Amino acid sequence: MDKVLVVGSLNMDFAVYMDRRPQAGETVMARSMKLVPGGKGANQAYALGKLGANTAMIGAVGTDTFGQQMLRNLEQVSVNTDGIKKIAGVETGKAFIEIENSGQNSISVIAGANAAVDEKMVLEQEERFSQTDAVVMQLEIPVPAVIAAAKLAKAHGKTVVLDPAPARKDLPDELWAQVDITKPNETELALLTGLPTGTEEEVVTAAQALIAKGVKHVLVTLGGDGTLLVSAEQVEKFPAYKVKAVDTTAAGDCFLAAFMSRFTGENFAEAIDFGAKASAIAVTRQGAQTSIPTVEEVQNFQ
Repeated sequence: MDKVLVVGSLNMDFAVYMDRRPQAGETVMARSMKLVPGGKGANQAYALGKLGANTAMIGAVGTDTFGQQMLRNLEQVSVNTDGIKKIAGVETGKAFIEIENSGQNSISVIAGANAAVDEKMVLEQEERFSQTDAVVMQLEIPVPAVIAAAKLAKAHGKTVVLDPAPARKDLPDELWAQVDITKPNETELALLTGLPTGTEEEVVTAAQALIAKGVKHVLVTLGGDGTLLVSAEQVEKFPAYKVKAVDTTAAGDCFLAAFMSRFTGENFAEAIDFGAKASAIAVTRQGAQTSIPTVEEVQNFQ
């Protein structure tokens, strides 16, 4: 897709690195902490920009230092930030991330300005929808805004992409009916559908439940086990690349952005492979946007 519009969240990540995450009531000593620009929407916009896509974003930040830093970071990779509102008196969104030695993490999010993204804010940006090829959304902003964005994108004949995270059970059918591509992992897929996803066969069945709601293509990311592409006509599995993960933060965001940066509407195999390579590189690095590779790094990845 030559032009991609991202509608979503911007968070400043407080990333804490430790041997293991604490259990309930336990105190664990951490090794270090980093402030890293994040938020699923901003991560995907940043990765799209860095990987060469003509990218714009709609969202909201506060007028605080974190908001200014988030915007500067996106602009460094040529993302158009004119659609990101700066709201006085509201804090920029924040995420608190605990990362173990294995690279696995736990994340708590304070929505802040992200909660102010509403239908009105989306509809005010209709011209941006008319000028793009695809619209990418997530669920860290209010669902009514996501539905409005999906409907507006569909009305303009654009490809509608939903990263359904953080996953929730109550997404309405009117949203699913607008979606061309959705990218859950197996845990998110189970929550979205209420169906088990413990085996590959169960993953396919759960993905087909989304197809029945109107979704055209479901990309289920399975971590080290690769990616399953499920549509009404096909089920196909694509391999992952084996690496030693140090931080899985934003790996899914990197995958989706890299996929979209190469997707023409038909070349699923090529775009999925590019996404798999990009996310394999990202998990070997710390942080969200700081982990995103360049086009050259992805092309040279073995």
